[in-house]
Amino acid sequence: LGQPRIWLTMSRDGLLPPVFSRVHPKFHTPSFSTIVTGFFVGVPALFLNMDLVVDLTSIGTLFAFALVCGGILIIDPYGKSDARFRVPYLNGRWLVPLILVAAIYLIKTYNTVGNHDFWLDATGAHGWLVTDELTGKVIGGFAHQIPTMVFILASLALVVVTFQKKLSLLPVLGLLTNLYLMTQLGINNWTMFLIWLLIGLAIYFGYGYKHSKLNKAAVG
Repeated sequence: LGQPRIWLTMSRDGLLPPVFSRVHPKFHTPSFSTIVTGFFVGVPALFLNMDLVVDLTSIGTLFAFALVCGGILIIDPYGKSDARFRVPYLNGRWLVPLILVAAIYLIKTYNTVGNHDFWLDATGAHGWLVTDELTGKVIGGFAHQIPTMVFILASLALVVVTFQKKLSLLPVLGLLTNLYLMTQLGINNWTMFLIWLLIGLAIYFGYGYKHSKLNKAAVG
């Protein structure tokens, strides 16, 4: 429901063509953006597997949350901004590594079956992909664990950076939590998500970057 207004805001900034900011004269709603949303989101949802649609929605939402946390770490990592909304700074230099060690201990202790299946998948013992014969849903295999393996490497890298840079605890935990939840959505959802992400990046670098009003103001 919020997608048309997101496109409306992006269009007003110049990230999308002006037609996306067109407002209906009577109902005062983003008419063109609503039509495009219905065509590219609503119509495919009628023909796709509902689980896939729900997971795609979830992975997009989690990615947006992760971007917010990452943006805080880049723009205001120590809570010194004069903006009206500011995330409190809590030094995560020691807390983040301790939390990671505690999480590893709990997973190793209480999820032995899941750990065993993960290592069989990660080492290729189950093959490239394992699907359920009844539903056709991917339930294992090396490819199925790629997002989890990338998350593990990213987590270790983020812990090192947090220790070196003394990053704030809250955005780091928020970033790790959202990325972890994203890894649980399977390789098929990640594949479709990456396709949409590449389309979005192509639109941004092909049109939005050149026409962004905020970018022009920063350059000027």
